[in-house]
Amino acid sequence: MPFQKVHPEKLSGAVVRQIELLILRGILRPGERLPSERDLSDKLGVSRPSLREAIAELQDRGLLVSRPGAGLFVAEVLGAAFPEALVQLFARHDAALFDYIAFRRDVEAMAAERAARRGSDTDLAVIDAIFRRMETAHAKRNPADEARLDAEFHLAIIEAGHNLVMLHVMRAMFDLLRAGVFYNRQIMFRQRTTRAMLLDQHRAINDALQARDAPAARAAVERHLSYVETALADHLQSERNEEIARQRLEQVTARG
Repeated sequence: MPFQKVHPEKLSGAVVRQIELLILRGILRPGERLPSERDLSDKLGVSRPSLREAIAELQDRGLLVSRPGAGLFVAEVLGAAFPEALVQLFARHDAALFDYIAFRRDVEAMAAERAARRGSDTDLAVIDAIFRRMETAHAKRNPADEARLDAEFHLAIIEAGHNLVMLHVMRAMFDLLRAGVFYNRQIMFRQRTTRAMLLDQHRAINDALQARDAPAARAAVERHLSYVETALADHLQSERNEEIARQRLEQVTARG
């Protein structure tokens, strides 16, 4: 029979598995710096040689990278999630924008429902803390901060849903959003009325999550992203109208 003796696992193998799971679960994020070798060996309770062996294996797998003079970091493993040619197509065509919002509405509504049911108390506390920071940024009228916290808020909900595939797919999508491939979120935070509406919508999402009301959380996310879709459609139509008016004015000026 093809049975073999069971041997105790090498310490380095246990370290590799633990760090892999932390990356997989989104606890260690792309670009995040790991503790120093001394601190990490203390936290893991392993010798430095065992830790170095584990780190070397994780570097070979492309999960960790060493930056001279800076330390050890989680690799940007999502950087190649979309080929550059496809990214450029996304950026040039409005159809991709509205498909993207529809995709987010479906996935994030599901994530909010899961977060309300399965999220830990710590998960919900993190979401609430981000929302409180959104309120502060709103009071200071800082569009850049509001846009950044908007992404953090939505990603925290996805993390609280505890679905590993959903988490990594949506992180890749949000990376494109941050890069302005789909739209510049700061546009959404420039008008006072829009800013107030967005804050109220995020408050409704947060309230439903904190109450662990799964149907209300799902509905609040769907309403929010439907509003975003309408606001962006109006913005794009306004830009088109302005361009048409500009072209007509140039034609009249040229004839005159």
